[in-house]
Amino acid sequence: MKKVLSFLLTLIMMISSITINVFAEPNSKEMRAVWLTTVYNSDFPSRDNLANAEGQKQEFIQKLDTLQKAGINTVIVQVRPKADALYKSNINPWSDVLTGVQGKDPGYDPLAFMIEETHKRGMELHAWLNPYRVTTWGTDTSVLSANHPARLHPEWLITHNSALYYNPDLPEVREHIKDTVAEIVTNYDVDGIHFDDYFYPSNYPLPEGETRDGAVANARRKNVDDMVEMVYKTIKSIKPSVTFGISPMGIWKNNTSDPTGSATKGQEAYYAVFSDVRSWIKSGTVDYITPQIYWETGNSAADYETLVKWWSNEVSGTSVKLYIGQAIYKDVVAAQIDTQLKINEKYPQVRGSFFFSAKDIFENRQGCTDKITTYYASTTTPGLPPVTDNSDKNTETDNNTNNNNNETVKPPVTDIPVIEDKPEDNNTTEKPNITIRTVTSTPTTDTVMVNGKAVIFESYNIDGYNYFKLRDIASILNGTSSQFAVDWDSEKSAINITPSSPYKVVGNELALGNGESKTATTSTDNLYINGKYVYLDTYKIDGNNFYKLRDLGSNLNFNVEWDESGIININSK
Repeated sequence: MKKVLSFLLTLIMMISSITINVFAEPNSKEMRAVWLTTVYNSDFPSRDNLANAEGQKQEFIQKLDTLQKAGINTVIVQVRPKADALYKSNINPWSDVLTGVQGKDPGYDPLAFMIEETHKRGMELHAWLNPYRVTTWGTDTSVLSANHPARLHPEWLITHNSALYYNPDLPEVREHIKDTVAEIVTNYDVDGIHFDDYFYPSNYPLPEGETRDGAVANARRKNVDDMVEMVYKTIKSIKPSVTFGISPMGIWKNNTSDPTGSATKGQEAYYAVFSDVRSWIKSGTVDYITPQIYWETGNSAADYETLVKWWSNEVSGTSVKLYIGQAIYKDVVAAQIDTQLKINEKYPQVRGSFFFSAKDIFENRQGCTDKITTYYASTTTPGLPPVTDNSDKNTETDNNTNNNNNETVKPPVTDIPVIEDKPEDNNTTEKPNITIRTVTSTPTTDTVMVNGKAVIFESYNIDGYNYFKLRDIASILNGTSSQFAVDWDSEKSAINITPSSPYKVVGNELALGNGESKTATTSTDNLYINGKYVYLDTYKIDGNNFYKLRDLGSNLNFNVEWDESGIININSK
């Protein structure tokens, strides 16, 4: 008997060990990004390929393959370098980096092509925009293309250091920036929208008698805050899965200016360009920030780790993701990039890196490409898919569900292993083995009544069952005895439902589809009700989770009835 007990105990310990190894959840969504600069034709396209559509395509493919081999999973492509466009636009002219002539059609859609090639490789593409810059040098608007908004609206412009900028003071400018972003998010399958640190021109003078903390300076910061909030809300109103991030200057304030600032002595974003990153973090008007910590470790004015620690504290307890911008264009940083990556590991708030810029990876400056490749190959933290979701704030879905929208359909995958419950829970409910299916869903034609009132939903029929979005049902039942709250845990790809709690609106509820049939794929997101794992048949359609209506009703305390006249009745209990 003792031998049997000893054997059973050993077996249990072995199984427990295997379970921990298989189901422990590493940070599997690390960002490994690079800025691909187009202004001055720095990284892409090369001047050798000006006005050469096929040459530019092949160049991008080659460079993308090089980045992927280095372990990069996200490219931040500068698609609006000088208030112009590397995409088809009705608002901004074609960029001169494509053909040498601003406003000239390059003969193809660069952004559409880059997205397609990036998604083929399971990588992400973020559209990088300089919101205010019009020229890098020169103040003569007559050299701009005839349809350039800056030429059509010279009253929008300010001049500083012999260059032109849109005036951040003006509501018309903020509207223009909002409309520019909306056009991209509406027309292109980008994974994110990205702004860098160009806001007011650096050290743009204040009126005589005004101080850097005075009324005008504060108004300028408010103007930038308003633009950021407007862009964020616009993105979420169109496509909530698209993330919005900003890469500010590496120093918010020095502690000599503000006791809560960093122990540094460098240029301060709060004063130099009138950008208050702290306000964006607190208000949640960005999904991520990537401070440009462009110094080496041990720098006397701005030590790398000092700033990593400071920014980690800034985002701690918020839903804003933190990535670190690292300056591999500097020899001293490129030579120690592996050291900096190991420093990042010490701070759990750091979710990955952005490297500036791609050219330095192509050239392997100071061996940085070798170091980055080796580091990513040896780390136990997988790099794909990158974490760029805003779902813990805005939607039940993870951004990564929409990363690959090309027409290639992956073959069905079977025998997905059993997934353990959340480690902090004592439940042992297991998820069954699931066959991943990709099927066609057709719009539901039945009339839906909720407590006697007709409501139009975006719903689909799959295999004879009607599937509805969870947040749509939560919003329509809010305030009734069957109400329930919905929250998203991005770390665990889990949806958490709390019955009887009020539902918090995120702004995209009851949005309607286009009435067409759509591809549906089995969802692998986990569902918890009152902290307990529940398996429900679920499909992803356009990045959203759709559930059988009757399954939701039986688990969430509302009745579902159907009659032969084609009416679905949903009634709260």
